[in-house]
Amino acid sequence: MKKIHHNIDFSLPSHEVARQLIGANFTVDGVGGIIVETEAYDQADPASHTFVGETKRNAAMFGPPGCAYVYRSYGIHWCLNFVCENEGHGAGVLIRALEPIIGLDIMERRRNTNNVRLLCSGPGKLGQALAIVHEFNGMSLDKPPFELTAAKNSVDIVCGPRIGISKAVDLPWRFGLSGSPFLSKPFR
Repeated sequence: MKKIHHNIDFSLPSHEVARQLIGANFTVDGVGGIIVETEAYDQADPASHTFVGETKRNAAMFGPPGCAYVYRSYGIHWCLNFVCENEGHGAGVLIRALEPIIGLDIMERRRNTNNVRLLCSGPGKLGQALAIVHEFNGMSLDKPPFELTAAKNSVDIVCGPRIGISKAVDLPWRFGLSGSPFLSKPFR
């Protein structure tokens, strides 16, 4: 199944989609900015929620590419993933950070900080700033409340190992916008 949305081809392997998303504009109900950090996950990857096969929790990642997979992290934060490369193969891209551009006052209120650097610099912070909720799980990224547009110009991308996981930590499937001060953590 080919699912292309504004020049982002969600039918590609997750690590390729994760790279394509860097520099893309993303908003939820008109609030958001530029995606500056992503991480790829694949069903064959022991760090992926889909490694164990399809469950009630991860079912959205086995759905059509170009949809949202939303899950709660540590019982606190809603995290947002974009589903890709499917046909029964669970894979996705975690949106780790974005540069806040649109709706700063709303994000500041939601996050209770006026430090723009801290608004969306991590998947939990991003989820709170964009008011991500479980009801978004399985929703198509090409329909409201989402708006996603690929980067208009080429961007300088860095990559390295994923962070915050304990399995398959050596895979270089974390991608970021080079030099961005809005990353969750600097690249080594």
